[in-house]
Amino acid sequence: MTQHLAAPAAPTSGTHTGWWRDAVIYQVYPRSFADGNGDGMGDLEGVRSRLPYLKDLGVDAVWLSPFYASPQADAGYDVADYRAIDPMFGTLLDADALIRDAHELGLRIIVDLVPNHSSDQHEWFKRALREGPGSPLRARYHFRPGKGENGELPPNDWESIFGGPAWTRTGDGEWYLHLFAPEQPDFNWDNPAVADEFRSILRFWLDMGVDGFRVDVAHGLVKAEGLPDLGGTDQVKLLGNDVMPFFDQDGVHEIYRSWRTILDEYPDERIAVAEAWTPTVERTANYVRPDELHQAFNFQYLGTHWDAAELRAVIDSSLAAMRPVDAPATWVLSNHDVTRHATRFANPAGLGTQLRTAGDRELGLRRARAATLLMLALPGSAYIYQGEELGLPDVTDLPDEVRQDPSFFRAAGQDGYRDGCRVPIPWTVEGSSYGFGSGGSWLPQPDSWGGLSVEAQTGDPGSTLELYRSALAVRREHPGLGAGTAVEWLESPEGVLAFRRDGFVCTANTTGAVVRIPLPGRTLLASETVMIVDDMAELPADTTVWWAV
Repeated sequence: MTQHLAAPAAPTSGTHTGWWRDAVIYQVYPRSFADGNGDGMGDLEGVRSRLPYLKDLGVDAVWLSPFYASPQADAGYDVADYRAIDPMFGTLLDADALIRDAHELGLRIIVDLVPNHSSDQHEWFKRALREGPGSPLRARYHFRPGKGENGELPPNDWESIFGGPAWTRTGDGEWYLHLFAPEQPDFNWDNPAVADEFRSILRFWLDMGVDGFRVDVAHGLVKAEGLPDLGGTDQVKLLGNDVMPFFDQDGVHEIYRSWRTILDEYPDERIAVAEAWTPTVERTANYVRPDELHQAFNFQYLGTHWDAAELRAVIDSSLAAMRPVDAPATWVLSNHDVTRHATRFANPAGLGTQLRTAGDRELGLRRARAATLLMLALPGSAYIYQGEELGLPDVTDLPDEVRQDPSFFRAAGQDGYRDGCRVPIPWTVEGSSYGFGSGGSWLPQPDSWGGLSVEAQTGDPGSTLELYRSALAVRREHPGLGAGTAVEWLESPEGVLAFRRDGFVCTANTTGAVVRIPLPGRTLLASETVMIVDDMAELPADTTVWWAV
């Protein structure tokens, strides 16, 4: 269904331009944020009811994971209709009301866009199957004859990110490409009809009033000519580490130049953000050249261990890569696809970003709090994943029978433990779903959730929630924080990061022991209690401190 609604006005920022250069953007995973109708599944009505909380938290924009009409084979990243809301989340009128309310609160709205693939229930794909080989609709996807004497082998050796071959054979003998689940056939972006359709989709949502798009699998739209074999197996291990014929092809950039032209036609600085897994941060910078997208996720930073030397190296390389293209660096610690950082940091380094062990909860939370203050002190834009402001750990002990991550049910590919970071977040100390909604929760919540809820932490000066609120308030008010292109590194003991910005110093002790340093200035905020003796500051283990100088 297509419904035209008058676009609500975006937040104004006076003479300030480039709001995305220092924005703090909060990711909402709608099915797990708040349930407005009591069916156990989060929805747009629930998100709308909690917008005042996000305003009070101090974020600038809200990024919504997919809410489009979808069979939900991959939690909405299999889109059947890009101009309709899935009934489990609401209606277009609900989306319109959410956008209007957000703008009245001074919040911007960014929506997920999924251009690499559709659902197998998309009308184009259903017609392609019905019409058979030679159908013009098949040219909008990657249909190919198979190899082997009778076409019984896939057209090439590409593997799905979710495990198994990246090809599925149809009843008429042809194969179609899906880099993710078989229910997610890849679009063929060499076909002009695909490009035309997505330009129309962009305009539809811009006319609705959204302030930007997070572009899912931005690196995957264009495939190497001829779809050449990659060679070898365990191809998912190469993701983000090596050149691949189906990812990060140079042809994607022409698509994003076209999109930038559309974005620039609209008032109030509409933006697009690339989810681009690339081998190097320099390759990532290609997506944010002045005539392309505005931001790109910094996955190199997300995957960095809690180690001073490693963090400094990725901070330096990130800032250096963005500087020539005049784009802001972005910083992120958690999202809906990786284990929450409070749990990653609770485990030994080197285990990757999808973990199934709880680790040392106290250690993980202490490091997570310190890592957050470090991230928010860096120049550029920062992303917060829902619930991290509560210090939520991953739920690592979900029973197999309740899991819904599609890759969990495959023999290879990703570990399939993303459900642990998608458990609905707690709002109240008590209740059947700790305030998530009146009808339970689509994934079971731990008994500890009440003590970690918004209600339990509000007003407690030592809570993680109040640390986030304070940090975002200081970041917003201090002239030395937010946008920027560089930091000045200061001499510091081994295992300690120390850098200066205008009127501001950040020190982060990544070691497991107390470290004494000369007092940098007046304490603004600390992730743990800091002792000051004479002219020396005693930094506790795994602690970040902000100083005014």
